Amino acid sequence: MSIDEIYDQQAKAYEAMVSRQPDLSDIIQGIRPYKGLDVLDLGAGSGRLSTLLAGDVRSLMCTDISQPMLNILDEKLFEAYDSHNWTTVVADHRNLPVDSSSVDLIVSGWSISYLTNSGEEDCHENLRLVMAELQRVLRPGGTIFIMETMGTGTETPNPPNFLTDYYARLEQEYGFSHQWIRTDYVFDTVEEALQNTGFFFGEELTNKIQANQWSTVPECAGIWWKHV
Repeated sequence: MSIDEIYDQQAKAYEAMVSRQPDLSDIIQGIRPYKGLDVLDLGAGSGRLSTLLAGDVRSLMCTDISQPMLNILDEKLFEAYDSHNWTTVVADHRNLPVDSSSVDLIVSGWSISYLTNSGEEDCHENLRLVMAELQRVLRPGGTIFIMETMGTGTETPNPPNFLTDYYARLEQEYGFSHQWIRTDYVFDTVEEALQNTGFFFGEELTNKIQANQWSTVPECAGIWWKHV
């Protein structure tokens, strides 16, 4: 099953998995305090970042290519907050239905890489188009905050080879700063870890989980940010 099919057909399983990761609000807050800001969550998915921000920001635009994922996000936000300061819309990162100079902070978690990895024929052009769109919608003095994988099932950074060129370009060509953190998946049992990760990460990770008897599955994530 392809990633697109997983996001469309197994959105609830995906949400059950990522909901076991740590709260990242302090990480975002440390790079750009977001209270009262207009925010865009690019590739919001089921709300891994949006649900952390919605209670404090002035407005939140959530875009994703998968409507089923955005449906879960809407449900979570309606349950969590009385105010309705967010909008969800299906959109491609390269052509955003967002007004120019309309947001103060852009966050994007584990999403831009699907267009910019070396397996995509137009990866460099895709990155150029995405960055141009982010610059367009961002207000002067705004901030871009990007998170991507640095390896799942590893305790220190070990990014997939097909992403290293993209990461280098973020820093060398587009001027992003970088650090990494742990974003482990914490389950109650080894069996639960196997059930909730195999559909997405496949046999290589489930073999590691079994061999190490992990109920907490280690993961490293990279953070890239830029103030403009």
